[in-house]
Amino acid sequence: MVENEKVNKKIEEIQKCPECGSTQLVRDYERGELICNSCGIVIDESFIDQGAEWRAFDSEQNDARARTGSPMTFTIHDKGLSTDISWKNKDSYGKSIPTRNRAQLYRLRKWQKRIKVSNAAERNLSQALQELERMASNLSIPKDVWETAAVIYRKAVKQNMIRGRSIEGVVAGSIYAACRITNVPRTLDEIATVTRVKKKEIGRTYRIMSRYLKLNIMPSKPEDYINRFCSKLKLSMEARKKGSEILKSAEENDLISGKGPTGVAAAAIYIASLMTGERRTQRAVAEVAGVTEVTIRNRYKELTEKLSINVEESEQ
Repeated sequence: MVENEKVNKKIEEIQKCPECGSTQLVRDYERGELICNSCGIVIDESFIDQGAEWRAFDSEQNDARARTGSPMTFTIHDKGLSTDISWKNKDSYGKSIPTRNRAQLYRLRKWQKRIKVSNAAERNLSQALQELERMASNLSIPKDVWETAAVIYRKAVKQNMIRGRSIEGVVAGSIYAACRITNVPRTLDEIATVTRVKKKEIGRTYRIMSRYLKLNIMPSKPEDYINRFCSKLKLSMEARKKGSEILKSAEENDLISGKGPTGVAAAAIYIASLMTGERRTQRAVAEVAGVTEVTIRNRYKELTEKLSINVEESEQ
């Protein structure tokens, strides 16, 4: 980077040809040369093209791309802008580094890791984002949700909300909020299974973060859980469509307000499995949805009676 800046500065200083004094200078980017248009002398032959390496058809496409390097991410404490020394004992040509120099490389690698985390705040953030990565991996949440959770955690750090609370609890609350914001909901029970923090503490932390960080979060709907629960129960697309239709009818008849979305979704899936001949037990549905069998039975009775759905329940 420093060498590039020196070369660019050097070229900017050359305003006229040293041979004929002409100011008509041309930059040949294909050859990396600075040429005088009057006498043809090559003034410089080592400058670097700082232009784009892609075709852009508008300004937005051009601004959205970076020249080189990995993209910036909030899931790493330094946003992925630092460098790493590879663990492979090989040089830039792929040749093995001599044994006598490996101790020095080991020390360089060790100090490289140390200087990446220079103070307590960065150490806290690094630890929290590592914990976030572990939870996100165990919950199988998409990369965009993971990124959103990291942004929320950084906002909480700026608002000094970490003091007096466990890092794990705030990270879990951030993931729960991110899932709600991106419409990829996970229940508090699911998040509690991948952390040592209790469900009640995660819920309390989430509510505080939502209020102080002014997160625009809409209540989750039963439809948000249909695809994931059906996928875990290995139900067909027909059963998923039938479950969505049941939930739509329930919403039109005002049967879901004031009730837990996971319980209503679980009951709709249970009814759909009976209607399509892909029977699943209430216990199996309850385990996937994270609710009790009693909840499913109560929601099942309400939906079948109010929506006049006739199904035969030959199990339990």
